[in-house]
This record gives sequence, C-alpha cells and structure tokens, in this order.
Amino acid sequence: QVQLVESGGGSVQAGGSLRLSCVASRRTSTNNSVGWFRQAPGKEREFVAAIRWGASLTYSPDSMKGRFTISGDSAKNTVYLQMNSLKPEDTAVYYCAASNGFSGVSRTSDYDYWGQGTQVTVSS
Repeated sequence: QVQLVESGGGSVQAGGSLRLSCVASRRTSTNNSVGWFRQAPGKEREFVAAIRWGASLTYSPDSMKGRFTISGDSAKNTVYLQMNSLKPEDTAVYYCAASNGFSGVSRTSDYDYWGQGTQVTVSS
C-alpha cells in the first residue's frame, strides 16, 4: 500500500497563488506517475497535471498550462502543484494520485492510490 498525503490547500482571493504538496509513503516503481486531479461539487473528477518519474516528464491539459505547474522531488517522494492566477472556477477538492506502473496519466483509472484531498477555495 501507498499512502498519499496532500497539503497546502486553503482559501485565496482571485489572482492569488497556492502550492499544493503530495507526500507519498514510498515509491511504487521507477516508472510510476503521480498526478493531480480536482473535483468541484456536482462535477466529475478532472485531470490537472501529472509527472512521470522514470522519464522525467510532466503532463497537463492545455486548459491548465500557463497557470498550473507540477514538479517533484524524488528524494522526498513529494510532488508539488504550483497554482498561479487562481480563478473562482478553480475552487475544488484537489486530489493526489499515484500509479503502480504507467498506462497513461489523464484518467482516474490510470492510478492505483489516492489521497484524501485538500480543499482549494478561490473567492472573487
């Protein structure tokens, strides 16, 4: 089993920034991925960004590029999500997820472990 603990959420005004952290209890493999998703009330869980350790690659949908940046510290088993220029529509619970191997990054089914989530609230 892998435990994932997110932190860094909170309330911020529009235009502000937050940095989320996800600490994993262990690495699952040398080629696994860690991703961030978010889920707003009444909506489906949405892919935000991912990092693939073995290939040192990062992924994010076009809608997230420019404002959200994912990075990682392999020595600390920690992945970060830097969020800038936040908007009220970014309000959601943000989840960290980790995979055992690699089958993709943008689907919830690509991941085997999930954190409890951290709330991000952006006010106008």
